[in-house]
Amino acid sequence: MSKRDAYIAKIKLQLDQLNAKMKQLEAKANEVKADAQEQYKQEMNLLRRQSRLATAKLEELKAATEATWESMVAEMEKVSDAFTHAFHYFRSQL
Repeated sequence: MSKRDAYIAKIKLQLDQLNAKMKQLEAKANEVKADAQEQYKQEMNLLRRQSRLATAKLEELKAATEATWESMVAEMEKVSDAFTHAFHYFRSQL
């Protein structure tokens, strides 16, 4: 497996794991009091948006040429970090 393929597999695994954990958090958020549910719904929408952005960036990364690979990796790291941070923030609020 090339370095590129290994990196793509690593990022895909991270995103898949965060998305699975996000579903667990959503179930937990549905159990909170009604007044807090609106805030949690907004946070979940943010997480879903971050997830879609990260998935789209991963698809761009897969299609990147050797010439654009390095810059795409840097962008992917930023998007992935933002998604991970948003996830951990939301989880800490529950």
